[in-house]
Formats: sequence, structure tokens, C-alpha cells
Amino acid sequence: MDVLLDNLDLYGPGFLNTIKLFVFAGIGSLILGTLLAMLRVSPVPVFRVAGTTYVTLFRNTPLTLIFFFFAFAFPLLKVVDLSFFVSAVVALTLYTSAFVCEVVRAGINTVPVGQAEAARAVGLTFGQSLGNVVLPQAARSVVPPMMSTMIALLKNTTVAAGFSVVEAGAIQSYLSERGYSVLVGLLWVALGFVILIIPLTFLQRALEKRWSVAR
Repeated sequence: MDVLLDNLDLYGPGFLNTIKLFVFAGIGSLILGTLLAMLRVSPVPVFRVAGTTYVTLFRNTPLTLIFFFFAFAFPLLKVVDLSFFVSAVVALTLYTSAFVCEVVRAGINTVPVGQAEAARAVGLTFGQSLGNVVLPQAARSVVPPMMSTMIALLKNTTVAAGFSVVEAGAIQSYLSERGYSVLVGLLWVALGFVILIIPLTFLQRALEKRWSVAR
């Protein structure tokens, strides 16, 4: 307990940055991943190829390599100057959106084809039938895998610690410099992540319970 109380100046900002990384990257991943899923099921071949290429590239690339690119290669392009924190958010968003895309696409495939055909029969465009008919029904099926993806994103924020972003995963190195037990410090970090994940689990159960009744 002393390790935690004596180093609240590390744990507080560290977990606050973890939450910020998770929230920003989570929102970005949900938006980009949904757009990619729409490309993946598009009737236009070039859009399907673009979505498939993105997912294949980022899903099969280690997250650390994406972080390396934004930390060391992207600044050499001199396109825009990004802080380490923003670079971490972009890297996490690009990586996680590939998994979100596949979760949403799997949910779309659970919706009967007749639903989309009926929507188009009444004059809705592809975008309208997807946004107003298919995606709302698909959302009910994707809650468990989507929460698992978001939990993985939360844990992946620790990778940012290796690229000068001070978050929960970086606490152990500062504890070592201060002479505290790294093992005890890491146990508190692990407990912190468990506390952060619990609300996501409750949210998943609440959504599943609500939508299972609505079916």
C-alpha cells in the first residue's frame, strides 16, 4: 500500500493518460472501423478492395511497428508535427479499427439478406439501407466481440509507454528509478487495469440484457 500512496503523483497522471488514450482511440476506432466495414460490404468492387487491403495490412502488422513508424519515421516526412500522445492515439486507432471493422462486418452478416433487399425495394439507397436498417440490427450481435476488442485496446495502451508516453505501463520504470519494488508497483498497475475493465464488462452485460429482451 505504501508503494501506491507514496507514488500517487505517478499513478494518477499515468492512469489518467491511459484513460485518455483509450477514450480517444476507442472513439476513433469505432468511427473508422464502421466506415471500413461499410467499404467491405459495398457493392462497388474498388471500395471492397480498399477496405480489405486496409484490414489485411493493419491486422497483420504488429502494433509496436505501427508505433515505431509514428515515433521515428513519420516525423521525417515533415507533414505535420505530432506530439507523442497524439501519435499514440493515431497508432492505436489505425490498429484497432481493423479489428472493429471485422467485428462490425461479422454483425452485418448476421442480418438476413431479405432485410437489405426489402430496404432497397422501398427505394432506400445502399447507404440508407445500411445505416437505417442493417447496422442497427447488426449492433445487437456485435456487443460481446466489440467489448473484447475495446478491452484489448485498453491493455494495448501500455505499448505507448515504450514511446515516451507517460501512462500506466510506464509507472514501473519510474518506480525502479525511485528505488521502490517494481513487482509491488506492477501489482497495483494490474489492479488498476482490472478496475478500468470492470465498467466495460457491466456495460456489455447491460446491453446484452436489454437487447436480448428487445429481440
